[in-house]
Amino acid sequence: MLLKTFGWSFAITAAGFALAGVLWGWKGLALVAILSVLEISLSFDNAVINAGILRKMNAFWQKMFLTLGILIAVFGMRLVFPVVIVAITAKLGPIEAVDVAINDHHRYEQLVTSAHPAIAAFGGMFLLMIFLDFVFEDRDIRWLGPVERFLAKLGKVEGLSVIVSLVVLIIVATTVATSVPVHGGDGTIDKAATVLLAGVGGLVTYLVVGGISGFFEDRLEEDEDEAEESAPAEKKSGGSVVGLAGKAAFFMFLYLEVIDASFSFDGVIGAFAITNDIFVMALGLGIGAMYIRSLTVFLVRKGTLDDYVYLEHGAHYAIGTLALILLATIKYDVPEVVTGLIGVALIGLSFWSSVARNRKETAAGDGDGSRQEVASGV
Repeated sequence: MLLKTFGWSFAITAAGFALAGVLWGWKGLALVAILSVLEISLSFDNAVINAGILRKMNAFWQKMFLTLGILIAVFGMRLVFPVVIVAITAKLGPIEAVDVAINDHHRYEQLVTSAHPAIAAFGGMFLLMIFLDFVFEDRDIRWLGPVERFLAKLGKVEGLSVIVSLVVLIIVATTVATSVPVHGGDGTIDKAATVLLAGVGGLVTYLVVGGISGFFEDRLEEDEDEAEESAPAEKKSGGSVVGLAGKAAFFMFLYLEVIDASFSFDGVIGAFAITNDIFVMALGLGIGAMYIRSLTVFLVRKGTLDDYVYLEHGAHYAIGTLALILLATIKYDVPEVVTGLIGVALIGLSFWSSVARNRKETAAGDGDGSRQEVASGV
């Protein structure tokens, strides 16, 4: 099971390390290894979130997530996306942007860093919406009982997630974003308009992609209910369940890719603290992204989220923290190790709480069984 799920990750790691050693020597190999660990530590909570969505999809789309999805994650977000950002923000042509990325590492780093306020606002708002929609939803299982019960009551207000997100965005734009330090120089610059526009873009992206995914998911559930009630008729007509499942899975896949993009922002920006070589960066972060995807599938196939019920809660609280950190980095320098440790700590606490809950339920079940045996005279 472990080898089957992580086999490709192990193989790509070996090939990637070998390639790094040949192209850049021991120093390049060390940088790729460090970047891989950085990506895994920053995105572990991403795997838990992805698993909660991926388990609703069939085996075909899980395979798509590991194949086409990893191509989008590695080449799209870790290689192409930074170049596109440079082209847009510096108003360069595609060829010139690629030339800068390859031949002028210092200028490339400056251009990507200057685009950070827009990237952080977009990703921060997208992730904040994920967190708020989770905590404002009333659910049977609660990790932080009183807090989550109170938030669920607040969540009955229509559109509260959007309202809170917009308030946060306005506060950030009118305070943090008005005096952003100039990279590589003295003084500050006003990025309020940029942050507002990018933040609204992240919010709209979440509402559009999440809304379409939810629509098709609801349609799929309705169709499945109808299929259960009239199974013979469905078989005769050839059924429309597969078509609806395909649409639902496609938009959930799209939703997963946008989430991954949002999670990758801090990793891509943070990688510049280690190297400004775009190819070393893409290789190291790509290897880490592959492990996150394999871990996602592993969590789904092992049913870990069902066994450790608070993991999803811990991951969402980590997402909320990451969203706020991303927004704070518009002005302030937050070490990537802090972001990674907070995420790991929250997921670790939720795992420990899940284990304690399972032990308590097992003990309660054993106690009930003993009492029944005594009562029956056994």
